[in-house]
Amino acid sequence: VLFEHQKEYFDVNVVKETRNETYRRLAKLAAEVGVEEGKVYGLLEIGDEPSRDGALNVGNGVTDDVKVMVKVNRLTGVHVTPTVLFNGIVENSISSSFSGQDWEGWLDKNVK
Repeated sequence: VLFEHQKEYFDVNVVKETRNETYRRLAKLAAEVGVEEGKVYGLLEIGDEPSRDGALNVGNGVTDDVKVMVKVNRLTGVHVTPTVLFNGIVENSISSSFSGQDWEGWLDKNVK
């Protein structure tokens, strides 16, 4: 469903809303495929209070996971996205222009 709605999240379509407004819309979109909207938004929401140690860039509920994945990617030589690894090997046939149908075909061929 995200592929179907991706243009709604391109820069020119989100520039006039807050990040949390965009996250709320993403959570609603997740609900369309059966994921609990409140849980998704709870992970994405950016708070408006400093952390206990006074930090102002507090991130959200997925920030630490993203940081770990960035570190892992750098260890494997991945510095930009989209770079896809399949069984630990870079899969260069996958592109940022992949449509939902492209992904389904690739997954059918390589995973199922």
